[in-house]
Amino acid sequence: MHRRLLDVLADPDSGERLELEDAEGDGDWVETGQLVSPSGARFPVVRGVPRFVAEGYAESFGLQWNRFARVQLDSANGGSYSRARFDQELGWGTSELSGQWVVDAGCGSGRFAEIAASYGAEVIGVDLSSAVDAACENLRGWPNAHVVQADVTRLPFRAERVAFLYSIGVLQHTPDPVAVARALVEFLAPGGRFGFTIYARRPWTFLYSKYLVRPLTRRIPPARLLRGVQRAMPVLFPVTSALYPVPGVGRVTQFVLPVANYPWQTDLSRQVRYDQAVLDTFDMLSPRYDHPVTAAEISDALADRCKELDVRSRVPVIVQGVRG
Repeated sequence: MHRRLLDVLADPDSGERLELEDAEGDGDWVETGQLVSPSGARFPVVRGVPRFVAEGYAESFGLQWNRFARVQLDSANGGSYSRARFDQELGWGTSELSGQWVVDAGCGSGRFAEIAASYGAEVIGVDLSSAVDAACENLRGWPNAHVVQADVTRLPFRAERVAFLYSIGVLQHTPDPVAVARALVEFLAPGGRFGFTIYARRPWTFLYSKYLVRPLTRRIPPARLLRGVQRAMPVLFPVTSALYPVPGVGRVTQFVLPVANYPWQTDLSRQVRYDQAVLDTFDMLSPRYDHPVTAAEISDALADRCKELDVRSRVPVIVQGVRG
């Protein structure tokens, strides 16, 4: 962690500011140490990451992001899909983010935190899982990027210092996405801005093949499931690469085959697309929770906490607002 992160950190339960003890590192960088609150709570810094929780139910995410740490990073794969998605779904650029403390709630390996950092934000990637180790390594070259292992419903920050908070493609993987979205908004101080992207639920959503097989796959130990996906992908990848782009046929095939493949991303190498197919197929089948929502559910839950609320898309659900 960079020492200036202390200006923002707080005990997630008491809200007290934290002091750093027994720090070891190089210059501004703290590799190990203890964060201590006035009431005596202690939180370790391990491998450069302040740790406020254990991994809990997010084990599969820790496995996938440490195994495929750089697959989705624009800086590593030569594409611009993360930047395009960040721009499209949030619309925040340098003029809004530069110099501001920004929380990435559910950062994974840091694909969107990297984009926020490139816009000049003091971005803090937060994740419940051991994906923070991958994110910390991926973002090490950005002096304005920070990583914390914490529960997004108990953020260890001084709310008045956080100007922006976003969560892209994460909240559906929590036990209660609507409650978590509300908790994130309630964390912000008045005037704080937020943006969420969440899987949408429609009348036929649970007929999609991944929801039919998930009662089985989510019970398979993550490492074993990943091996199964890797063994099947040499067959599934060429088949889906051929079928998915075909008009009509592709849409039906994507509905009945729980395989993530993006053959239209032709600017990426075949190896990157193959690795991404393994990663995203595992991501579909392994999480303990996958709870898509409707735009109405989210907007109803947040309306009384916002002075501005904009539903930008219903499929997927994309909402932005300003804390009231």
